[in-house]
Amino acid sequence: MLLSPEKPFRGQQIFKWISAGVFSFDSMTNLPAELRQRLAAETVVCSASVSETLRDPDGTIKLKVRLHDGHVVETVLLVDAEGRKTACVSSQAGCPVGCAFCMTGKLGFARNLTAEEIVGQFLFLEAAAAAEKSAAELPTAGKLDNIVFMGMGEPLLNLEAVRRTIQVLTAPEGRNLSRRRITVSTAGIVKGIYDLADNGPEIRLAVSLTSACPDVRTALMPVTAANPLPALREAIRYFTEKTGRRCTLEAALLSGVTTTAECADALIAFARGLDTHVNLIPWNPVAGLPFSEPSGAETGAFMKKLERAGLNVTMRTRRGRKIGGACGQLGQVNGKTGSARRQ
Repeated sequence: MLLSPEKPFRGQQIFKWISAGVFSFDSMTNLPAELRQRLAAETVVCSASVSETLRDPDGTIKLKVRLHDGHVVETVLLVDAEGRKTACVSSQAGCPVGCAFCMTGKLGFARNLTAEEIVGQFLFLEAAAAAEKSAAELPTAGKLDNIVFMGMGEPLLNLEAVRRTIQVLTAPEGRNLSRRRITVSTAGIVKGIYDLADNGPEIRLAVSLTSACPDVRTALMPVTAANPLPALREAIRYFTEKTGRRCTLEAALLSGVTTTAECADALIAFARGLDTHVNLIPWNPVAGLPFSEPSGAETGAFMKKLERAGLNVTMRTRRGRKIGGACGQLGQVNGKTGSARRQ
């Protein structure tokens, strides 16, 4: 958007409107009518649109967002038991990492998203949250509390757009989201973890470890070949020591695959001496994938073994499963033909 003939404060006014979720120039009432008309004729506030809205009985909302080139990404609004609202946003159309247990990994990779497209997801979710509130609630009921880069794609392979997104959302003159409420999740891109540690931004880091058994992780997560476990562990150690921030280790629990005693022992050894918290995620079903959910007894035994070893462990509450909005389920439709293009 080019506003060179205008004074800088006009750009600041527009930025504030967009941060409030206003996508129509006509609604930006502190702009002169002539300027609003010209902007509406020459440009658009947002090049993406919501093509479908899905609601789960547990309060989860999933939006399918159609981009200007026809690709579709999914973004999810999660609401926890305390009513806190979290935006789970996508950073890529499809995913180049190809984890064997993830729906998005089956799509291949189309392209990186721009910061505008990622910010747009957050604002679309905020609008969806506001639409859900009752008349008795406060005007701020639609405001989201957190954002997690855990949707489609690998954030650390699109780090500059992720950085720009965070810069926009945390701007004091705009949305003013706290960086303490931002989490970036990676499949384990070692170079990106060092980059985050050295160059910021200061956010929370989560690593999708899944398994610390080398053979198991390599089979499930091809990214391991270029980012082996010893190098990943050292990168996590560097990040926590450099930033003073604890790292979350995410472990997808696949029955009989990552829930074995050997996998538990390997995870304990990997985490020992690191400033980490372990988040266990029982696998969410994805049609066509050769895995099964672990039983309650299986997950309970795995968790107890980690706790007995002194690790800080939580079991993630699964939400959005009925609409394909849970971890690993995103991307059931993507792009013009229903799948991402490989590049």
